[in-house]
Amino acid sequence: MSYDYDLLVIGAGSGGVRAARMAATYGAKVAVIEEFRVGGTCVIRGCVPKKLYVYASRFKDQFDIASSFGWQVDASFDWPALVAAKEREITRLEHAYTSNLEKPGVEIIRDRGVVTGTNSVRLVAGNRELTAERILIATGARPFIPEIPGAELAITSNEAFDLPALPRSILIEGGGYVAVEFATIFAGLGVDTTLIYRGDCVLRGFDEDMRRGLEAGLIDRGIRLIYQTSITALSEAGDDVRATFSDGVSAPYGAVMFATGRRPNVDGLGLESAGVKVNDFGVIAVDKFSQTSVPSIYAVGDVTGRAQLTPVAIREGWYFAETVYNNNPLWVDHSLIPTAVFAEPEIGTVGLTEHEAATHGDIDVYVARFRPMQNTLSTRTERMVLKLITEKDGGKVLGVHILGPSAAEMIQIVAIAVGMSATKADFDRTIALHPSAAEELVTFKSPSYIYRNGHKV
Repeated sequence: MSYDYDLLVIGAGSGGVRAARMAATYGAKVAVIEEFRVGGTCVIRGCVPKKLYVYASRFKDQFDIASSFGWQVDASFDWPALVAAKEREITRLEHAYTSNLEKPGVEIIRDRGVVTGTNSVRLVAGNRELTAERILIATGARPFIPEIPGAELAITSNEAFDLPALPRSILIEGGGYVAVEFATIFAGLGVDTTLIYRGDCVLRGFDEDMRRGLEAGLIDRGIRLIYQTSITALSEAGDDVRATFSDGVSAPYGAVMFATGRRPNVDGLGLESAGVKVNDFGVIAVDKFSQTSVPSIYAVGDVTGRAQLTPVAIREGWYFAETVYNNNPLWVDHSLIPTAVFAEPEIGTVGLTEHEAATHGDIDVYVARFRPMQNTLSTRTERMVLKLITEKDGGKVLGVHILGPSAAEMIQIVAIAVGMSATKADFDRTIALHPSAAEELVTFKSPSYIYRNGHKV
């Protein structure tokens, strides 16, 4: 049977773009269908603009300690200037993504694609149907908005980057990456910031020392934390939004933001017409090669629910193309993924948490806490934390967790060693780079404490 294309990709985010580009490089006839902007969440309204805004928010910390280094600073902040600069950069990146698709011959179709069968996709605006030997779903995820009265009055991360003006105050609901990062951004830019979370501490699932260290850092920056509470309703209050909480209290805020997780973008995608299995949360079930329950349809990235991280989506898209179009079967190992939280203080982590490692057998835990060198001339008392978790008696490194300046940059390099099954002895053989914070990872002499038979000693 002949088809219009070898591969139709729905979604021009990081995973879809990589898959399409690689497949075309291997000789496939490929088209990408995208209804918004090329680049996806990460480039347009996720990782990239977020990191730029985090940089902007960190200047406040630098100004605060500038006098201890002899500088006198008189600064003001211009929100529209930041928004405009961000837009110029993501536009540049969008053009780069588009160019990378066009060079190997990928056709970009600006439309909404809906699956109509195992080998067919309908273009909504164009009102025509395309066929392909294979279809790749790479539609990503969207912010989840709780179903409460007045929910339409809140914003999400989608809108936060382009507000016409900074609000006088903001209430952010959530305790994950997005919540703490945006709390850092808004507080650093001078907005009175409150974070509300149903749990008892932010960043559920992270190592406890990282969670508590970040919590202290948020509080130190004036962010109010309300735990074990949620928003039950929103209503208009003049120019403000009034939030009613689960404990019955209510208060007005300049803006309310939901950072309560993300859901796969599958609504109205027509997957049911092709028989693709999707769970109750919209996650598309795939095997290790990213193949769905329908042999001709694949899915990569956030829509599969495996790991909602851009580099993972890129790797999944690349390996899909290698497997299908280069006769080189590859699958992504999701068991060891380094990650960072660009809050303030910053977190970088790879491998098992202390709690997880303690359930795997006897372990040694090494912890260093100290003031970052950039703060030693000031009165700032915030501590940096570096944590190394190993098998007992200098064995394999199971986890590394860093809280403080440049944590993300450090953990990327450390992840190479952890991925190669480095041992504590391997770390010890490495000569320290002084003066640096990272040198603590290779100068630990003895464990801070140990676990034997599941008990902390």
